[in-house]
Order: sequence, then structure tokens, then C-alpha cells
Amino acid sequence: MCGALVLGAVLTGPAPAASAAPAGGHCAGRDRAVVPGAEHQESACLPDLTTTGLAGTRYTDTADQAGLTAKGTFAPSGVPGVQIDGFFPDSSSFNGTHGWRHDAQFVIRLPDRWNGGLVITGAPGTRRQYATDAAISDRVLAQGYAYAATDKGNGGPDFYTDGRRPGDAIAEWNRRTTELARAAKVVTARRYGRAPSRTYVTGVSNGGYLTRWQLEHHPELYDGGVDWEGVLWAAGGGPDPLRTLPTAVAYGLGQATPQEMYAAGFAPGSEFLWPYHQRAYWGVTQKTYRAELDPAYDPRCPGASAGGTAEEILAPCPSDAGYDMRRRPPSVRAAVDRIALTGRIGKPLITLHGDLDSLLPIAVDSDAYTAMVRRQGAGRWHRYYRVRGGNHVDGLYDSHPDRLRPILPCYRSAFDALTSWVEEGRTPPPDQDVARPAGGDLVNSCRLAPAR
Repeated sequence: MCGALVLGAVLTGPAPAASAAPAGGHCAGRDRAVVPGAEHQESACLPDLTTTGLAGTRYTDTADQAGLTAKGTFAPSGVPGVQIDGFFPDSSSFNGTHGWRHDAQFVIRLPDRWNGGLVITGAPGTRRQYATDAAISDRVLAQGYAYAATDKGNGGPDFYTDGRRPGDAIAEWNRRTTELARAAKVVTARRYGRAPSRTYVTGVSNGGYLTRWQLEHHPELYDGGVDWEGVLWAAGGGPDPLRTLPTAVAYGLGQATPQEMYAAGFAPGSEFLWPYHQRAYWGVTQKTYRAELDPAYDPRCPGASAGGTAEEILAPCPSDAGYDMRRRPPSVRAAVDRIALTGRIGKPLITLHGDLDSLLPIAVDSDAYTAMVRRQGAGRWHRYYRVRGGNHVDGLYDSHPDRLRPILPCYRSAFDALTSWVEEGRTPPPDQDVARPAGGDLVNSCRLAPAR
């Protein structure tokens, strides 16, 4: 690529190639858009599929998007088309959206003016299918892509109670993403009369993990992906959150020093973020992941529920301060290996991660995953952008604008770099540390150094 990739004033990106409305006009083909395998679906013809048009309606959930984007993030609008909400057969019922009390819910959005592409994602954290509407759906819809998202088949703080064996709940996340990708390809072809020419998988945090896993296990379904700080579960005893978060829990309880935090992977300079993560992330993330993969360690905490109030849910299990994966029985390692990544990607992947991430520290996550990809001989398929001043969620930028920068604009630039790589054969920007500019619109712009 001869010039720098810049996300500037026009954040809807380049005009989608070969974008055209389906024959018959607005919402034509809606009746043909039947989702294969769905137990239930409802479709609606809408004047605007973006959060600008859907906020306050039953077709999105802005509360479930809280904290993922910074204030002032550019929001496209004016994308008419068809929205399909529904669910696949499932036995669990954590997701109460639409009053359905049924998991494996999905949303599929089919813009009238379609560029021939499809974007697949899964919910970050323990959120639901509308969680990345502002972060991902809005912009890709404005570019002309069809979009599909899944709740991953279980969610909420009690997700770990789903399934029979340790690891079942997380394994379902991968299966549901594959299920949605296959179904979305069919429903897209049914509406527009032709199959998608390109399909991309992408996601944030747990959604980034899904992106990595999909490109390792089902590269035939996709043309590429963008992984935004995916969770790393590594096969063969490699790094994972259960080796990092116990130190954070111990620190929050006054049982670990800053030096021990650094040794666990937390970045020097991120200390100002630790009090917030202690209150909002460390305790609940450690205890629920550990309950999912090692329920025998402390069956009384969290027990059958992570809690009935926000305070109870976010509180750590004190026993997790002493959790040591190295001393746990082989069955725990086997459970992790069931859901682990290898780095053996089969299609182009761009990874972004903030160097101040205080939930999934970069040193023991994306740095390690990049090394795994290279060991597998797949480095030609991979690019890695370390975002200086980036944290796990962009919402904290609003509290620390002098120290942080949102990752979303860099993610948008990376997505454009991926599509140019796949569709035009343009060399993407090289692996790099993306510097935090001294000024400018950090919320809506990000420059990646060009390939030389």
C-alpha cells in the first residue's frame, strides 16, 4: 500500500463496490429471507438499520452496548433494509430479549443497497446479540455489508451453569458462531438472489476469541477476519486468563504487590486503571471463567449463580486469590484444551490490542497469540497492531482522555485494510505500534503506518 491508511472525516469509509438495491425496491426479497435451522424468526422492513434509527425500539438494545464506545463516536445512519430476529433450537434460557427467554438468539440485517459482502460476529463478554451494533454493525451496514450477530448460545454472569462438562458453555460459543455463519450465507443469498462474494468474521474480546477460533477451524466459511483483543486460551499449558486474573484478584484484596502484577503481565503505566477493573472486571471474570473450566475448585463460590445483585455479581471469590492452574488436576487443562487456540489460522487475520488493557494484558494475550501464529507458519496471513494508550473498553476514554485513546477508529482502519488485502491484493500495513497522537480527533481517526 503506497499511502497511509487514514480514517478521517468521512467515517463511513469508501463507497462499497457494486452496491445495488435488490430488484423491486425497498425490502424486496423479504419473504424469501428465511433463516435455515431457526426455530423462530421475525422479520421487519425498516427505514434505518443503524442504531441512530433503531435506538428506543425493540430492534436494538443500547444498554447492552454501554461502555464499548467513547462519547462522540461517529454514527452512520440512513441504511434502509430488512432485519431478522430469531433463535435457533437451544435448551438454555439466559437471554430474555423480546421476552423469549431463549438462548441462541441472533440478529441478521440485510441492507437494501448491498455490496455483496457479509460480516459475522459474536457478542463480547457475556452480552447479547445487539452489543456491537454501534461498534461494528453501524459502519459495515453503511458500507453495504449484510451483518449477522449471535448471543453465542449462553450469556449473562451465570453462563457457566450451561452444559454438562467443564468447557461446554464456551465450546457452544464457537458452535453457535459457525451455525450463524452458515445460515446467514443462505439467508443473504435468498434475499439478494446470489451468495455473498466475501464473508468476514470479527469481534471484540470474547468475540475476538471467536474470530480467531473460526479462522483456525473453519477458514472455508470466511475470507478473513479482524480480532479486537480476543481472549487467549492456549493449548498445551500456554497463557490464559486463569493464569493472570488470580494475581489481579489478590491485588484487589491487598494480597499482591504491584511487582507481582507486572510479573503476571499487567503493563507498567496502567496502574491508574486498576481500581476500576478491580470493581468491575477482575472478580467476576475470574470466578465465572474458573467456574466454567474448574468447577471443583470452589463449588460454593460462585455456586449455582454469580449473584443476585450487581455488587454480588462483581465481587470476587476470595479463594480465587490463591488459584494456581499449575497445581490443578489434569482434567482442568483438558477442559481448557477443548476450547483452546493454536494459531493455525487459514485466512487473513488482523489483530488489534491496547497496550494498557487491564483485563486481558497484551503481553500474555495478543503478543502471545501472534507468536503462536508465527510458530504455526501462518505469519503471512497475520498482521498485528498494538494500540498505544488503548484499553479493553473504549468507554474509559471519556474518564481519561489525556491518557487513553479509543481503539474503535483503529479497528475501522484495520477492517478497511483487511478488505483491501482480500479483495484488491493490497499489502496491508505491517505489524506496528500505533502511536497515540498528541492531538486531533482521537475518537474518530486512526492512522496506520503504510507498507513500505
